[in-house]
Amino acid sequence: MTPEWWGIVSLVVLFGAIFIGFPIAFTLIAVAVGFGYFVLGPLTLHLLTLQVFSVMKDTTLASVPFFLFMGYLLEQSGLMERLFRGIQLLLAGVRGSLYLAVLITATIFAAATGIVGSSVTLLGVMAAPSMKKSGYDVRMSAGAITAGGTLGILIPPSVMLIVMGPVVGVPATDLFAAAVLPGLLLSGLYIVYTLVRSYLDPQLGPALPLEERAPSLGYVVRELVVGVVPVVVVILCTLGVILAGIATPTDAGAVGAFATFLLTLAYRRLSWAGFKRSLMATLEVSSMILLLVAASNFFGAVFSRLGSPALIAESLLTLQFSPTIMLLLILAIIFVLGWPLEWVPIVLIVVPILLPLVDKLGIDKVWFCTLVAVCLQTAWLSPPVALSAYFLKGVVPDWELSDIYAGMIQFMVLQVVGLLLVLFFPQIALWLPSLLRN
Repeated sequence: MTPEWWGIVSLVVLFGAIFIGFPIAFTLIAVAVGFGYFVLGPLTLHLLTLQVFSVMKDTTLASVPFFLFMGYLLEQSGLMERLFRGIQLLLAGVRGSLYLAVLITATIFAAATGIVGSSVTLLGVMAAPSMKKSGYDVRMSAGAITAGGTLGILIPPSVMLIVMGPVVGVPATDLFAAAVLPGLLLSGLYIVYTLVRSYLDPQLGPALPLEERAPSLGYVVRELVVGVVPVVVVILCTLGVILAGIATPTDAGAVGAFATFLLTLAYRRLSWAGFKRSLMATLEVSSMILLLVAASNFFGAVFSRLGSPALIAESLLTLQFSPTIMLLLILAIIFVLGWPLEWVPIVLIVVPILLPLVDKLGIDKVWFCTLVAVCLQTAWLSPPVALSAYFLKGVVPDWELSDIYAGMIQFMVLQVVGLLLVLFFPQIALWLPSLLRN
């Protein structure tokens, strides 16, 4: 058997082990060492050392802990609840106002953390009681919460985009810029959909009862100025300096995390126990992500050395499809893999394998990465797995899983519409990066 086919066999073994339930990072290392040493000999161990040290020296990946800490601080401090309450009071007289409050809060929170589970859980805890009390439709409510929570995987500074940048050889700042408009586009589609349906059928999202509204306009303004504006300013400034090229993601992440820490201290909303939980959660998730990156880089180095990516690319090119059809095929593969797998193995294993094909088709890498991100976000809302449903079910146990699924499917259709818009109108993703380069 040729080295190329040994690489294909290693890939089959890898996915088989992951689906069975073996830890991804250690499985990557074990399979790469086993097959690599068998075919390449001691060179495999040199590749292991090289890839681990290259990850340790990557300054872009150093931003991961800062953005995670920023998100966990906002989650633990209770500031997001105040943000949700302020928007809720401002829009109290609008039909579907709670949908609107959820989606606006989710969009803002997405710019602070790229952890979908955390976003869906927090939105469920904040919004579900108000939605049930106000008689909102369960399916629409579940769909809005889960769809809003998944925006964190796309809207920068997304951890997934930070990791994806070095993998595809594209600056993370370009990926951030490319994801802004698609993220806002999806958020806008959700908002328009919920408002239109609430207007046509007021029972789906009635306006808040008078007794739950703010006593005066001044009270609403004070809540917004004191509780909402500082959080939004910190997030927008952090993202703004990255997009403007003033600071690297690592520098901006450090400043954003420190500013969020000062903000939580100023509002006296952070306890010592909450601070420790934020630190430990940041340490655990950062360590997991960086270990996965190192392990996947090692597997990718061995896989490439065996020549398997070139074999896969040449085999797919023999299908004689147009670049658009090939891109649709690639996105379909990623979408299906997104059901059972999280974004980490897809970005770190599948995307590098497909990169030679993307290069030969002449597809812009920034556009491709944006499409992959939107596609993976869509997979989070797609039954039968749809991890977002289980996060929401965990905090709102009285909502039936079948109703949560039914709500998610509505928003999954909107996701597909957004994906197709980005696919057929590439400038949605490419306009802002090109503007910032000039």
